[in-house]
Amino acid sequence: MTIRVMLVDDQVLLRTGFRMVLAAQPDMEVVAEAGDGAEALEVLRATAVDVVLMDVRMPKLDGVEATRRICEQENPPKVLILTTFDLDEYAFSGLKAGASGFMLKDVPPAELLGAIRSVHSGDAVVAPSTTRRLLDRFAPMLPHTGAQPPQKELELLTGREREVMVLVAQGLSNGEIAARLVLSEATVKTHVGRILTKLGLRDRVQVVVLAYETGLVRAGGGS
Repeated sequence: MTIRVMLVDDQVLLRTGFRMVLAAQPDMEVVAEAGDGAEALEVLRATAVDVVLMDVRMPKLDGVEATRRICEQENPPKVLILTTFDLDEYAFSGLKAGASGFMLKDVPPAELLGAIRSVHSGDAVVAPSTTRRLLDRFAPMLPHTGAQPPQKELELLTGREREVMVLVAQGLSNGEIAARLVLSEATVKTHVGRILTKLGLRDRVQVVVLAYETGLVRAGGGS
């Protein structure tokens, strides 16, 4: 299956460089480009896209707001935010808007390609430790309904799934969770998949956000 990619960046030279890297891959095709968020939304109305590589700082409509509007659509493409600015604010805002990942533009081509494939397959490409750091720092900005997690959102989970969700939110990888709970990594992956399905979440980044929003995990990694 060919991954249909859209490039959104106001710098033409950067889009050209990304296009050259992606064009050399047998499983990827650049099907659209845009110079700002507003143009991206317009192009997406007429073009089928699987993954959007989204810049943050752009004229007319920035990447965070464009990501939010894209992710509000029915069956939206996955969004991978690429920026030259290694600022927590951008990463946090982008993830809250619905992006499935956040990377710097100067990542090695192999890492970028791997990130696109991961996002396309439904995984997140923000390292768990980065996600935890971001949410620990910005937890006061999250809506919070009290000390106890609302049962309506979490009561569908089994005890084991809830346990796995806590560890995901604390920044552990599937392998680390498997070691902690004495399970196989495949079993942990199955639990994570069930958590996503039951809670209607797109990826493990959203699992972390929900865990913090509901109070299941507190800033600092506690639960």
